[in-house]
Amino acid sequence: MAAWLIPALKMVLPHIGTILSVATPVFTKKKADTSSDPTLQQQIDELQSAASLSANQIKDLAEQLKSTAAAVEQVASVAESKLKTMMILCVTATVISFCLVLFLLLNQ
Repeated sequence: MAAWLIPALKMVLPHIGTILSVATPVFTKKKADTSSDPTLQQQIDELQSAASLSANQIKDLAEQLKSTAAAVEQVASVAESKLKTMMILCVTATVISFCLVLFLLLNQ
């Protein structure tokens, strides 16, 4: 176990209750009667529809990101195969050049 972990836990553990009480969600369900205030109910409805719309847009963006990642992966595999072909051509050209230089040097 890491040497720094035990002192850190000893320092944080007494404050867990305070951290949890502060970290509770702000938008918790209140016991107030929202039916008597139509403006409040309208605002809640607008927030819920905005959250729903946001969730749908995030889902669409995730699908677009997935298709983009697939396209990038496909292009990368094509580029990798082209790189492999170019590497083979370069090695072949180097070997041919070396053989030609060797032949010319030996025939002098």
